Amino acid sequence: MSDIDQAAAEPSHRPLAGRMLFAALLASIAGLMFGLDIGVISGARQFIAHEFNASNTEQGLIVSFMMFGAMAGALGANPISLHLGRRMALIISAFLFVLGSLLCAFAPSAIFLMVARAVLGLAVGVASFVAPLYISEVADERRRGGLISTYQLMVTIGILLAFVSDAILAYWGAWRLMLGIVAIPGILFFIGAFFLPDSPRWLMLRGREKEALAVLHDLRESQSEVAREVEDIKEQLEIKKSQRGFGMFLQDGNFRRAVFLGIVLQLVQQLTGINAVMYFAPTIFESSGFGQDGALWSTAIVGLVNCLATFIAIGYADNFGRRRLLTVGFFAMALGMGGLAVLLTIGVDTSPILPYLSVGFLLLFIVGFASSAGPMIWVLCSEIQPLKGRDFGVTCSTFSNWSTNFVIGLTFLPLLSMLGAGNTMWLFAALNAAFIIFTQSFVPETKDVSLESIESKLRRGIRLRDIGQ
Repeated sequence: MSDIDQAAAEPSHRPLAGRMLFAALLASIAGLMFGLDIGVISGARQFIAHEFNASNTEQGLIVSFMMFGAMAGALGANPISLHLGRRMALIISAFLFVLGSLLCAFAPSAIFLMVARAVLGLAVGVASFVAPLYISEVADERRRGGLISTYQLMVTIGILLAFVSDAILAYWGAWRLMLGIVAIPGILFFIGAFFLPDSPRWLMLRGREKEALAVLHDLRESQSEVAREVEDIKEQLEIKKSQRGFGMFLQDGNFRRAVFLGIVLQLVQQLTGINAVMYFAPTIFESSGFGQDGALWSTAIVGLVNCLATFIAIGYADNFGRRRLLTVGFFAMALGMGGLAVLLTIGVDTSPILPYLSVGFLLLFIVGFASSAGPMIWVLCSEIQPLKGRDFGVTCSTFSNWSTNFVIGLTFLPLLSMLGAGNTMWLFAALNAAFIIFTQSFVPETKDVSLESIESKLRRGIRLRDIGQ
C-alpha cells in the first residue's frame, strides 16, 4: 500500500481541520504586514515632510509610491504564483517586506524614500494577490469566507499597531523607527512561510495529483471531503484544456464577466474612501478641530475600531452572507461620510461637542467598511474566478485595487485643498450610496458554495448575481 493510499485509509479526527486553520492564519500574516505599511506612513508623514521639506505633492508621492510598487507587485505575482506556487510567492513577499522596511528606515532623502516605499509596495502587491488566493484554495466552503476575512483582520491589526506605535513614537519624532519596526514581524513572517503547505489546487493545476491528495488529507476532516474535492477539481481542469490565463480571457466571454466583476469590486472598495481616511487620518482629525497629538491618538482609536469591527465579518460571512454584509456596510459608510460632511461643512468649531460627533461619524464609516467591503471584496474576488484563469483574474482585480489606491493617495491632499473637507466627504458619501445599488444588481451570494460550483454556473452563462446560491 502506497503512502497516499494508506493516508486515505486512515480516519481523520482533527476537530476543525487544525492544519487548514494553521495554514490560513499563517498566510494571513501577509495582511498584518500590509496593514503595518498602510498605518505607519500616516503618523510618519508630517515628520518626513518636516525633515525633507516636502510639499503636498511630494508627500502624496511618498505615500503613493508604495501603491505604484504594489501595482507592479500584483502583476509580477501572477507568473510567480502560477509557476513557483502560492507558498513561494508568500516567501518572496516576506523578504521584500523586510528589505523595504529597512530601506525606508535609513532613507537619506525624499527620493530614496519614494524608491524604498516602492520596494515595500512590491511586497504588498504580491502579498495582497497571493494571500487571499491561497487561503481560498486551502479552505473548505463552510469556513472559506471567515478564513479569508482573517486576512483583512490581520490588515486591521497591522494598522492598529502602526497607529499606536506612531502615536507613541511621535513624542520623539522618531519616524525612522516608525518605518523600520515593520521589519521585525516581516522576519517572523518570512520564517513561518516556509512551513506552509502548497495549495492543493495549484498542485493539481501543475499535474502533481499525488502531492495535492496528500495535502488535502492534511487539510480536510474526512475522506469523503477529499474525494469529492479532488473530483471537482479534476472536472474543472478537463474543461477547455487549451485555454488558460490571458488566452482564456480572450476566448471565453463568461470568464471575462468574472474578471470585470473582480476589477469593479476592487474599484468599489477603494472608492469608498477608506484609504484616504487611513493614509491621511491625522489630517482629517486636525480639520475636525483636534491638535496634532489629539489627531494621532484619535487615529489610533480608528485603528482599534477598524480591527474590532472586522470580527463581525469573520463571524457572519459564512452565515449572514457576503451580499447582505456589503449592503449593510455601504449604508453605514454612506451615513458616516454624510454625517461627517455635514459637520465639516457647518464648521466643527461652532460647538465643543461637534468634534467628538465628527469622530463618531468617522467611526461609523470605519465599522461599515471593516465589517463588509474590507474583507468581503477580497473574499469575492478570490471565489468568482475559475481555476484555470484564477491567477489572471485575481491579478487584474488586485492591480485595479492598487492603481486606484495609487491615484487616491496621490490626489487626496490636493482634492482636500481644492474641494474642502466637507465636499470631499460628500463625494465619498454619494459613492457609497451608489454602491448599494451595484451590490444588489451584480454581486453573487457565495456562502456555503464550492469554488467548483461557482465556476460551473459561471460557465453556463448564468447572470453574475446568481452564480452563487
